[in-house]
Amino acid sequence: MWRRLTAFGLLTFLPACGGAEDPGALRSPDREVAATDAASEAGSPSSPAASQSAVSTTDISRERGVVLFLGTSLTEGYGLDNAREHAFPARVQARIDRAALPFRVVNAGVGGDTSAGGLRRLEWLLRMPVRVLVIELGANDGLRGQDVDALRGNLLAVIGQTRARYPEVEILLAGMQAPPNLGQRYTESFRAVFPQVAREADVALIPFLLEDVGGIRELNQPDGIHPSVEGHEIIAETVWTSLEPVLRRIDGR
Repeated sequence: MWRRLTAFGLLTFLPACGGAEDPGALRSPDREVAATDAASEAGSPSSPAASQSAVSTTDISRERGVVLFLGTSLTEGYGLDNAREHAFPARVQARIDRAALPFRVVNAGVGGDTSAGGLRRLEWLLRMPVRVLVIELGANDGLRGQDVDALRGNLLAVIGQTRARYPEVEILLAGMQAPPNLGQRYTESFRAVFPQVAREADVALIPFLLEDVGGIRELNQPDGIHPSVEGHEIIAETVWTSLEPVLRRIDGR
């Protein structure tokens, strides 16, 4: 749940999401950073170093499976001085390296993305040989009070498209919760989407991505919604608890 989301949390949670372009989104001042990184990984024709990136990605992927994190500014590491090092996907990579597991994390988090936005980006990202997909989508759907059935449909579509491209892919879905000011009926319906999708699609569920972080002032940046370095470290451990057994099973250990 959004632990200890007191008056302070509500006051910071909502204004921090504002903006003339998209009020209510977990926004990044540079939405293209993560997308550009992912483009380089995928060898997108729009990338200046596309051909070189495509070759290097192919070579590396023969030895290391790609763990793709598809998400929002939470995944992107919005507001961190060094997101490449401190965002939770990077901290997961550090755990992978310490465990000597042959996997490489790709951070495809983009600030402001909804589940529909993540779905639109997916085909391009699947140019990479994805072995594990971690889905962190829905936070912005919840902040905007968007239809939960649409969220469910988008998440199922992400899973379906990924499996169609890579039948052996392992998928983890990160659970999210809507802020309590949206009303009990909506917040309960929103929260229920993630376990429902996990059961229907038979994917692993990370019950709540922001467990022990969401709503805790000292683990978040001044906006009250984006985790601090310490918060990202806790999120990485939450993800790792679910991801590590999957990676070890794939690796045959």
